[in-house]
Amino acid sequence: MSVTSTLHRNHHHTAADRDTVLITDAPVSFTEQHDARVRKYVLLMSLRIPALVLAAVLYAATGLWWLPLIVVAASLPLPWVAVLIANDGPPRAREDVDRYIWGTEVQAPAIAAPARRELDAAKHQD
Repeated sequence: MSVTSTLHRNHHHTAADRDTVLITDAPVSFTEQHDARVRKYVLLMSLRIPALVLAAVLYAATGLWWLPLIVVAASLPLPWVAVLIANDGPPRAREDVDRYIWGTEVQAPAIAAPARRELDAAKHQD
C-alpha cells in the first residue's frame, strides 16, 4: 500500500474541510509580476550583444554589407521593446459601468399619499 493511499484512507474530513474555498481567480502578486517583467527585459536586452556579434561574424564570413545591416536593424528596437514590456502590467479588470440609454425610462409607480387624520374644523371651533 502506498503512502498516498494510506494518508487518504486515514484522513477524516471535517466540516471545515468541506467549507474550505479554493481561490483560483486570485491575481498574481505584484512581486511575481515584477519578477516576470524583469526576466523579459533581461532576456530582450541580452539578445542585443549577440546580434551585434552575429552581424560582425556575418560580415567577416560573407563580406556582404547588407546582411549584417539587417541583423543590426533588427536589434535597434530591442531596448524600446524591452522597456515597453517591462513597464507593462497585467490587464485591468473590466468593470461594468452603468450607462443611461435613451428611451429605456421605467415609469415609477405612483406613490399613494399617506392617510392623514384631519381634525374636523367644525367640531373644534370655539
